[in-house]
Amino acid sequence: MLREDKFFETEDMNKIWQRYCGFLDISMKEFMEIQRYLLLEQIALIADSTLGKKIMNGQKPKTVEKFRQVIPLTTYEDYTPYLSDKDEDALAIKPYCWIHTSGTGGNPKWVPMSDRAAELGWRRNSLAFMILCAARSKGDVRLHPGARMVVHAPPRPYGSAEGIYDLSDYFTLRTMPPMSEADGMTFPEKIGKSFKMAMRDGTDFVCSTSAVLVRMGEGFSQRGSKTKFSFSMLHPAVLFRFSKAILHSKMQRRPMLPKDLWQIKGILCWGTDTSIYRDKIIHYWGQTPYEFYVFSEGGIAAIQSWNKKGMIFCPDLVFLEFIPEEEWLKSRADKEYQPATVLFDEVEAGKLYELVLTSFHGMPFLRYRIGDLVRFDSIGDKETGITLPQMTFAGRSNNVIDVHGIARLDEKIVWQAIVNTGIDFEDWAMRKEVDKEEPVIRLYIEPKQEVNSEQFRHRLHKELEAIEPYYHEMATNLKVNPIRVKALPKGTFQRYLATKAQEKAMMAQLKPSHMNASDEVINKLIQLSKEV
Repeated sequence: MLREDKFFETEDMNKIWQRYCGFLDISMKEFMEIQRYLLLEQIALIADSTLGKKIMNGQKPKTVEKFRQVIPLTTYEDYTPYLSDKDEDALAIKPYCWIHTSGTGGNPKWVPMSDRAAELGWRRNSLAFMILCAARSKGDVRLHPGARMVVHAPPRPYGSAEGIYDLSDYFTLRTMPPMSEADGMTFPEKIGKSFKMAMRDGTDFVCSTSAVLVRMGEGFSQRGSKTKFSFSMLHPAVLFRFSKAILHSKMQRRPMLPKDLWQIKGILCWGTDTSIYRDKIIHYWGQTPYEFYVFSEGGIAAIQSWNKKGMIFCPDLVFLEFIPEEEWLKSRADKEYQPATVLFDEVEAGKLYELVLTSFHGMPFLRYRIGDLVRFDSIGDKETGITLPQMTFAGRSNNVIDVHGIARLDEKIVWQAIVNTGIDFEDWAMRKEVDKEEPVIRLYIEPKQEVNSEQFRHRLHKELEAIEPYYHEMATNLKVNPIRVKALPKGTFQRYLATKAQEKAMMAQLKPSHMNASDEVINKLIQLSKEV
């Protein structure tokens, strides 16, 4: 029996809930006391390390206020000389393991994970969100050792895969496909293997990107009862499950869907498109998708409560600061500008912020701009009685576009891909939009010659696949082309520049951002294109 199994087997439901989900009941005052105590502990822990001395310039601030005054905001580039080479001698604590994320331009970001951070960010919080994902009310625990879970995670050393491996050493979890086999599989092979295992043995949870769940649901809907039988489907349990699902779907007078095959306790999703796909996932899988906020630099940092609405930050994983939207915009216009931040107890409902984190538990990041934007929808939730702010992930703060939670496109990649198409152009802007309930990446471009937008989007898609391996992986696995093209007439961008000059805009605001342009900018371009 594994360590956490014993707790689930010997303690009552209330104690299990308090162990993993009890932080949802703390007050803002208690939250901030935890934050402040752990920050001062972190400063003392890393101040004498090589990397700590570099980032803090040899200083050892004794208060939270002093720390925020003297330590500058940082980005991954500040840590690259040490982390890219996995220089463990520069760190305060020898890492439990190294993980990476896709980064940008195909260059992964390496992150050292301490054992204590893994304990909280992976083991505890993974069990917390599985409990909350399946709960129907406060205190309702439907998770038990031996739970079956379909998992479509990237291979190690990605953080999500390492987290599941790590959890499996502490809590008995039957993953489909088995994690010991998953690293050697392609993404389609993982989906196929997990489907075969779940058809025979059933499943309690499904953990995947929202885009994959929708594609699987669409596949069921299109094939339905016309699915060809294979030798593996002759297993009695498979035949019974399949026959029962066909009967149920026929009684409903609709194609067979995943929810006809499995009575799933919870759907665990990651990816920025989950809110867009929410209704489709409910339709196909019969469960409201449960979202969580995770980053490689710390782990699972925020989770939803049992009502599956806004996400709540955990108090003991990282120290939280937030750059208000107006300060963030100033820093985009002036790269040398140091934006002001507010603390967690100073955020306001309805406002947008860029997240700044400082690691706890010996990890290296200090006042680190992770590149994410979050919006606080409310301060507290009357429905659940939780008093802490409820947030949603709003997007990337830098010039990066997330594509289905698999690839990230930055300005350099997109620009190179456009050039490689051979199209001569004046200027361009790209951003993520929603088109007919589907997330798409729309390019607004002013070509210097006549182009066919449909042909051009396919050419651009192929060039992005050739340049960016993670984009190729996304396209291959999901079989989608998210690119859309809006060709603007000649003179559109020149007129935009002239308009901004008349408004006496700052130099950095004269031209539209190439990546993640705002609604205001795009609407202005469209308006000017009609005038042209």
